[in-house]
Parts: sequence; structure tokens; C-alpha cells
Amino acid sequence: MHDFDLSPEHLRAALDQRPPRDVDGPRAAVANVYRQGERGTELLFIQRAAKPTDPWSGQMAFPGGRVDPDDADTFAAAKRETLEEVGLDLTGAPRLGSLDDHDGGRIHNNLRAVSSHGYWLDGDRPELVNNYEVADSLWVPLADLADTERHIGYYWEKADSTWPGIQLDKPDQVIWGMTLRFLGNLFERLERPFITLAPRPGDQNLRR
Repeated sequence: MHDFDLSPEHLRAALDQRPPRDVDGPRAAVANVYRQGERGTELLFIQRAAKPTDPWSGQMAFPGGRVDPDDADTFAAAKRETLEEVGLDLTGAPRLGSLDDHDGGRIHNNLRAVSSHGYWLDGDRPELVNNYEVADSLWVPLADLADTERHIGYYWEKADSTWPGIQLDKPDQVIWGMTLRFLGNLFERLERPFITLAPRPGDQNLRR
């Protein structure tokens, strides 16, 4: 079993401290919220609410969303979206750094880039209040994400194709796609074994 009892200092040393690269076009941002749990460091995930018009309906993700014109930057967008989606205020949470940006999938949502910013949360697990966009919110130990028995082939019916994924405790909660690619970058930075993911040209162009 890998040791995932990580400190904020350990995470800060692994994550990128530079600002996101400038891109021409719409972008989004998500928050990676870390805290110390009973089984080591854990991360906050949401399950998107079921919505016929959403191509990612019911999928697992980090809290976040599009950068609005009123947002000062992608960090402000990640914090605002986290507050809106699960009622968690990250205003006083220490910033840890960022993962590599990822291509936002222009076919479905016309996003040039998605940024992923880390924050540390001290104290007990906060009470989360999901809004209409969120079906569920949950804390997942990094040890579970690294558990090879949870690594599966996830069949996505809309594309009639199978993708790498991580099976969580509920049958309908599988981490895959962009969220899994963010995790791949995290584990790469932590120098821990993880699922082998094929590189995507759009993501490679955004690496810092």
C-alpha cells in the first residue's frame, strides 16, 4: 500500500507555482481541494446532476466551471464555482499550486483550456450543500485512487467506446476522461504509480 499521508508542503513542492498559460478563447477552471482524512490525504469530487442537454451528465468531476468575465482569473473562477456548487468557501484556504492545463474539448463545449488549482482545507470535513448542478459530493482518499483493483475499463455508451477509469464505491461513480487525466498529472508529479494514459496533443500543447 502506498503512503498518501501528504502534507501541504509536500503537495506545494509537487504542484506548479506558475500562473496558467494565456489562451485565446473561453476557458474553465476547477478546484482540487485536499484535506487530511482518516485514511490519509483525500480529494473532493462531485457527481454532475443528470441533465439531457449535458454531454457529461452524471459524470464525476472536480468542482468548477467556466471562467466568467467578472472573474479576476482562473483561481477566482475555481473558488467561485466551488462555493456555488457545494457551498464550500475557499477564500481562506491556502493555495497549493496547479496541475497542467488540459484541452477543454472544443467539440462539446468550446473550451480552449481547463485549469486545475489546488487548495488545502484544515480541520474537520465541512458540511457540503450541493446545488442543482450537483447530484453528489464526496471525499475520496488518494489511496483509493491508486488502488489497482479499482482501475477498470469504463464503457461510455454515448461513444460506444471503453476508456480507463477508477471505480468508486457507488456503481454509477467512475472517474474517467479529463478528471482522470488531471489525476494522472498529479500522480506523475508525486512520482507514484498510476494508470497509463495515452497523451493527447491538445493537452501537450498546454503543458507548462
